Amino acid sequence: MFMDKENSRTFKNYSPEEIDRFLDQIIKQVERMIEDNKNKNKEIILKDKKIEELEKSLANFRHTEEKLAQYERMESTLNRAIIMAQKTSDQIKTAAHRESEIILEDAKRNASRIVNESLLKAEKTEMEAEMLKRNINTFKRKLKGLIQTQLDMVDDIEKVDF
Repeated sequence: MFMDKENSRTFKNYSPEEIDRFLDQIIKQVERMIEDNKNKNKEIILKDKKIEELEKSLANFRHTEEKLAQYERMESTLNRAIIMAQKTSDQIKTAAHRESEIILEDAKRNASRIVNESLLKAEKTEMEAEMLKRNINTFKRKLKGLIQTQLDMVDDIEKVDF
């Protein structure tokens, strides 16, 4: 049996080009995830800058508070507001960092899962290709044996004297 090179490289309608396209799609998805993570990190940096600005604002507020020391009741109220703002900014910062870590972990897990699935599929395809090669070789041997038997029969017929 004769197979051209193009058909010998395909198995069950999967060609190397299809596999390459599939892997290219996986790479693009992983790159998009990495870009999303970079964007989240930029957001965290912006939030950190906002927190720094808030802390600077709080420092200015404290300066004003010192000028208004004669108003003791206002001072205690402002102190409580400052403490609340600090806690809130710390909570926002902590939540943003936690969220970015979760996103990074998810992206890494998804990337690993996609790569592992692709490797398993590639391994399975390779095993199936090897099995197909063995089956073709077995078929060739049997066909050669059958043809040899037929040739032997023709030789035997030629030996018979009529």
